[in-house]
Parts: sequence; C-alpha cells; structure tokens
Amino acid sequence: MPETVEFGLSPFRAEAMASRTALRIWKQISVCAVILLIVFWSPPAKADDVDTAALRRLVPSMTAVGAFAGTPPSAPVYRQDRLLAYVFRSRQVIASKGYSGKPLDVLVALDPDGRILGAEILEHHEPILVIGVVDKDLNDFVAQYRGRNIRDPVRVQRGEVPGKESVSAVSGATISSIVLNDTILRSARAVARSRKILSGDGTAINIDRFVPEAWPALVADGSIRRLSVTIGDLQARLAARGGRYFPPGAALPKPDAPFLDLFAALATPARVGQNLLGDKTYNRIMAQRKPGDHIVFIGARGLYSYKGTAYRRSGVFDRFQIVQADKTFTIDAADQIQVDRVSIGEFPDLRETGLFVLRAAAGFRGDAPWRIDVAVRSPAGSASSPAVVLSLPYELPAAYLTGRGDAQVKADSEPIWASVWQHRLPDVAILLVALAVLWMLLFFQDALARRQQLYQVVRIGFLLFTVIWIGWYANAQLSVLNVLTFTEAVRTDFSWELFLLEPLVFILWGYVAITMIFWGRGVFCGWLCPFGALQELLNKVARYLRVPQVPIPFALHERLWPIKYIAFVALFGLSLGGLSALPVAAEIEPFKTVIILGFDRAWPYILYAVILLVLGLFVERFFCRYLCPLGGALAFPARLRMFEWLKRRWQCGLQCHICARTCPVQAIQPDGRINPNECIHCLHCQVLHYDDMTCPPLAERRKRRDPQLTNRLIKRFEDAENKGKPPPADMRDRP
Repeated sequence: MPETVEFGLSPFRAEAMASRTALRIWKQISVCAVILLIVFWSPPAKADDVDTAALRRLVPSMTAVGAFAGTPPSAPVYRQDRLLAYVFRSRQVIASKGYSGKPLDVLVALDPDGRILGAEILEHHEPILVIGVVDKDLNDFVAQYRGRNIRDPVRVQRGEVPGKESVSAVSGATISSIVLNDTILRSARAVARSRKILSGDGTAINIDRFVPEAWPALVADGSIRRLSVTIGDLQARLAARGGRYFPPGAALPKPDAPFLDLFAALATPARVGQNLLGDKTYNRIMAQRKPGDHIVFIGARGLYSYKGTAYRRSGVFDRFQIVQADKTFTIDAADQIQVDRVSIGEFPDLRETGLFVLRAAAGFRGDAPWRIDVAVRSPAGSASSPAVVLSLPYELPAAYLTGRGDAQVKADSEPIWASVWQHRLPDVAILLVALAVLWMLLFFQDALARRQQLYQVVRIGFLLFTVIWIGWYANAQLSVLNVLTFTEAVRTDFSWELFLLEPLVFILWGYVAITMIFWGRGVFCGWLCPFGALQELLNKVARYLRVPQVPIPFALHERLWPIKYIAFVALFGLSLGGLSALPVAAEIEPFKTVIILGFDRAWPYILYAVILLVLGLFVERFFCRYLCPLGGALAFPARLRMFEWLKRRWQCGLQCHICARTCPVQAIQPDGRINPNECIHCLHCQVLHYDDMTCPPLAERRKRRDPQLTNRLIKRFEDAENKGKPPPADMRDRP
C-alpha cells in the first residue's frame, strides 16, 4: 500500500505561527486603540495655551507676559515694568458657550482702567459659518470692542453704524453676535472685579466665579451651613416649655439619634449652585430667574421633615420660614423649583431636598445675613401646644462678595435673553398685533370669504407684510433647522434660553404650535412664511402679465409631493448623527439666501434660489408643493387639528372641480377632499364656495332667480373674448 502522507504543520511550527499571529493581532489592536485615543480625546485647553503672536496682535507694545493665575485666571502683560493689560480666555472665566451650545473661547485684553484693548476668537462652533457667514465676519465684529469701557452698556444693533453704546451685528448672525457680546463683556467684568478694576461702596455677589468643588469643601468654607439637633436636644427644649414630642409610653429612640440635620446654602453663585445642580440644571434655572432673585438650597435628614405635608393642601410651607433683619419671608409651594437630582460629589444621603426662589421684589438680599427658622411643635394637636424654633443662621462667605461700583452688576446677573427681549420690545409688539389680526381673520374666515374684493385686499396686504416686515426687516423666517434644533434639545439637554434668544422666532413658533391645533399647518405655510408669500406674490404678478401657467397632472403631482417628506426625514437622520453636513444639506431651503441675506451670497446659492422663484412663476408655489422640508415636518401633526374649518358641498369632486383646478397648491383631490397635509389654508376655495357666480350649486340657484343677469354676464365674457382681451376680473375661473 502506498504510504499515507498527512499534509500539515509540525506541533512546534504550528505553535510558533500561532504566537506570531497573536502578536500581530495584539499590535493591530494597540495601534487602533492609540488612533482612537488621538482622535476622540484631547487634553482640556489650559489658560496659558495662548500663542504669543495672538497676544501681540491685541497688545502690540508688550515686552513680557506673566503666567495665567488667579480666580478667574488671567495673565498680566507688561511693557518693561509697566502693567499694560490683563489677558484672559472667556472659556476659563465663565465657561462660555456659543449659540450652537458648544464651547466658545474669546481671547480678551483689558487695561487697568477697564478698557478693552482688543479681542480675538480662539474657538467657536457657530453653525451660521457653514451657510454663508465666514470667520472674518465674526472677527470684524469682536474688533468693534477695541477701546470700549466695560462700565458702559453695549447693545447689539442690526444694520446700524456702531455707536458709543452699540455695536453692529453680523448680517445674518444676530444671535451669535449677541452671544459674543455677552461673552466678552461678562468675562471682562468678572476679571475686572477680581482685579479691583471695578470697585465702589457697598457689596455685591460675584455669581460668575466657578471652581469645581465637592460637598465637604463647600461645608468647610461656610458656603453650606449646617444645624444638627438630636432627639435628646429636642426633648430637653420641649420639656423646658412643658411639652414633649413623643407620646407617653412610646418607645423612645436613642437620645443621640438625629432629630433634624439641616443644611442650607445660597445657590445663586455658580461655585455653589453649579456644583450642587450641575451645569445644565443650574444654567436653566438661572436663565429663568428675574434680576435680583436668589436661589436657596435646603436639605435635611433625620426624623423630622422641615417641609411637612400641609403645603400640598394649603400651598404654603408652614413648618419653616426665612428671616432677614426685620423681614420674614413665607415660602409658597409655587416658589419651589423642581430638580431631578443633586449632582455634587460626596453628597450625603439626605431625606429631603428643596430649591426655593426668594424674590428681589420682596426685599431679600443675598449679600446680607439671614436665617432659616424651623418650627417643631408638640404633636398634642392644638395650635397652643408647646413648640420650639430651630434656627440655622447663614451668611455668604466674604469670598463671594465684591465691589458694587460696577454699574453692570445687575446687567451681568440678568439672563441674556431678557436683555434681547427688552431691546426688541417694539418689534415684539408689532408682531403680536399682526398675529392677533390674523387670528381674527381666521376665526371669522366665513365673513371674509363672502366678501371677495375685501379678501383679495387683505390677502395681498398680509402677504406683503409677511415678506417685507417679518422676512426682510425682522429676519423671522422659520426654518427646518429650528425643528431639528428643538428635537435635538429635547433629546439631550433642553434649555428654554437657547430658544428665547430670538424673540420673534420664539413667538412665531408658539403661534404656529397653537394654530396647528385649530387649523393645521396651513396657517404658517399660507400666511406667515416669507418665502412662501414671496412666491405667491410673484406668481400673481406673472399671471397679471399673462405668463402661461403649467398645469401639473394630479397623478404626477401626488408622486412629487413626497419629496419634501423624504427631504425632512433625511435631514432628521443627519441631525441624529450629529453630522457637520446638516447645515449644508439644509440649504435645500433657500430662505437664508432670499430672506435673511437678501441674495448677498455666493453665486451657487443665488442661482438655486432664482431657479426656484422662476419655476414659481409658471407653477404657483413650486417649492412649497414639492421641496420644502419644513412643510413636510409640519404636515406630520397636521391631521391632529381639532376642527374642520373649510366647508365643502356634496357636489365637490362629483359635479364640480373648479376648486381643485384653481387651488394654489393642488391640495384638493379629484374626489373633492382637501388633503390637510398639503393645504395652506389660503381660503381661496372658501371664496369660491360663497361665490354664486362661480360655484355651480349657487350659480344654479341664482340663475333660477335672475336669468337676465346670467345672460348679461355671458355677453360680457363673449365681448371680451371677441376683442382678444382676457376675461373681466370678476369672470375668471368661472364656469
């Protein structure tokens, strides 16, 4: 028999190859780990990581610079032995963030007299840069602060020449401009107060300073005060008054067991509140408070509850109160701020915690001593039962106090959105009046639709207001990016402050949300969208000039309108992935080019917008029909509206198709039904519904009543046709 040959490796060779393979795999894993570490981790920026060239651009005559030190950190800049300025990074001073919610870092030079020598942006992630605004625009904006005194108020103005108390906003980036203004001034004033550049009589609280601390450190330095009362202490106090807390015969706890272990702190300063609550919760609460209001934290453990339960019925906390000098502050249940959890490190196991607002209007001062009084009454029943008051005094440590000479202390403590709303109060008032008028028009839409000429005047007038005032003047064009930003905020870190920064957009979105309950998405698309209004007005001009209209067969039309839904879903998917391509993809909306920047952009954007507007001359509202992702987003909840405002007759779709043929967006299907996902609530079909010269059922009734009138109208139509003229205005689109 032939010898059998086994093909294989010897045990020694197989073992060697296995070792080499394992070593090769381990090396590959190590290399991948290093690459991932480099890509996804970078050391936090240090205050002294500043290029000397950047310092020289701000302070050209400098000869030496010291180390970044102090709280908040800044570096002294010298010329020989003379101090020229303090240089600091805003992110190290106030943990500044941009409109995008991501870090914003501005390098600022401040001289000893409180004047800004210069500012330069070191880091930003503003989304507006991807869609038309470049870095140079933002750098030109911060250059306006050179020579300004930080004691003076500075407002961001749109479209104005910079003045003593104003700077000109970046065109198309007003919100980013406001955030930069707040970042530069607030960080500069924080550094100035710490360096005694701003000083004066009296005291004020420096709420900007933040240093990460754990619970024991805040207790040790007096930021959090404590009161401990044992069972034995309480029994002795009540016994001195002839009372007792525990009924006779009850099993008494150990005398050294805690009856009430009470903690209190003024949580307004960032070093206290931000450590207790975390960045997100603290910033949200501070954004919602009014200037001068303070936040007090109270926590406790032990046998006794300082809150009790009676407040759930009465709405008032009856077991404790806050006393300051000769004023007593009773705390209502409405003054309690709901928080999910306490985020500070080494937090003790407390039985209950509470966060309460003390109003400036009531006279509370955070920089003055105060105390918490907790009443403990013998549970005998009557109000005359012996009681003791446990008092915890509190005084903010001197490290939190600074000079009140800075006139901007109040402004710095004011939420940034509040100053924006105050500045735009006239615009807010105008918009609210316009929205109220629109509400009345829609609420009494039948009365308007019965008056055809009045409807035409009102319709064209409101569209002009929408384009000119809401769009080109106020730049309040809503965008699908607003929807995606909102969903991202809900999904991650929701904060109203982000949305309150643009008052008119915030009001419009609130109005759209309310009107969608009543009328669906059409109120915005048909009346309040500047780009949609511009398309409709241009199409009206085109029709007047007899530009031929291109009819879209309904079979093709219903296959084209899903494009906008696909566009929205695609953008939503990009937003979930956090891709930087989202702002570029959102350029499917030409709103930025046409409305916000007024065609002041690169030629590809202008060409795209012009093509859409030209198509709209031949197909009314072409973009709204087929491409608008915002319309697609609003269409999803459109069917949830509560009422059906648009009237139909049984003949619609059976004996008559006039409304379907003349609907500006072909939202009426061949069977006469109105598609709420496509309807823009322009009321055109309602005007026809009440027009007895157009609507066949009404025309038939009128014909039976006055046949002579019908003959005269037919003769007018034939005369115009014989002369080669268009039909009279009141005869168009009639059967």
